[in-house]
Amino acid sequence: MVLRSMPKPAWLSDDAPHGDVVLSSRTRVMRNIRSHRFPNRASESELMQIMQEILDAARSVQSQLEIYKGLTNAERDHLVGCRLVSPDFEWTLPGRAFMVDADRSISLMVNEEDHLRIQALSAGWSLQNSDHNAYTCLNALETRLTFSYSPDFGYLSSSPFNCGEGRRHSCMFHLIGLAQMRRLPSVIKALAVKGIAVRGLFGESSRAIGAYAQVSVIGGSRSEFAGACEYLLNEERLARRTVGRDALHERAKQAADFALSSPTLSLADGMRVLGWMRWAASDEIPGFEMSPRDTDAALTTLELRGSSREEVAGRQRADLIRTLLD
Repeated sequence: MVLRSMPKPAWLSDDAPHGDVVLSSRTRVMRNIRSHRFPNRASESELMQIMQEILDAARSVQSQLEIYKGLTNAERDHLVGCRLVSPDFEWTLPGRAFMVDADRSISLMVNEEDHLRIQALSAGWSLQNSDHNAYTCLNALETRLTFSYSPDFGYLSSSPFNCGEGRRHSCMFHLIGLAQMRRLPSVIKALAVKGIAVRGLFGESSRAIGAYAQVSVIGGSRSEFAGACEYLLNEERLARRTVGRDALHERAKQAADFALSSPTLSLADGMRVLGWMRWAASDEIPGFEMSPRDTDAALTTLELRGSSREEVAGRQRADLIRTLLD
């Protein structure tokens, strides 16, 4: 209850272009500070020094940042669900810190894989907004910090694959129409040929449960990535029209009945039910009068990394979804 009362991330705004298909757009930028070793090779004392340098710079250029040097498990679950922090961020290790601005549109991770990772998220299909916010923050920090750069390799990273511009664009799609038409695997293969990766809601190793898929690219031009996303938007809308409203109503009602009759829900089942609810709400199917953004907000509060008492988490998921359906 406390976590659900916390400010919503900016990407949950109702002003979300193409929000029926695209939940959010994200620009992520990595940088490393010159004359320091990468986090995987730095000593504890050096990591602490790096953290302090970044925190001092952040305080001097952005007074609205909230700084966490430690997170409770519940706070971490909520921030992962809001997509403000990576699920792999080892926040308990020395020299780690996390920062987020007042409206939850920009977050910074210190000493994750690299010294600094900036994430800017905006609502719906709005990559230009996330780009602007990320680089506004980066440019301000660059007045206080000197980043590692090579004329041959670009901005240096602990992973050779991330060297160069040090930027990744991504968008969170809801591809339930393509999933129902069994076209999603072939579309993913077509995107892979163009260097576009499609993963689950939480990136790298997660699956597209509920047809929520993170579409991303490292490097490349923004126009190329935008073109791939436009292709995906059009294919998803075509697939949804092919399925039809009657079939959607039946499947969404089956999902709702399952949720209403289940005292507990696993994380995977909860995401699948929310996926059907979201599509039905987007198409204004009778019986699903909630906003699609209500279902998106529910995704942030599903105990995403699990609970030591899974039966408690399962009951909380079931109660949350029943409340939405009521």
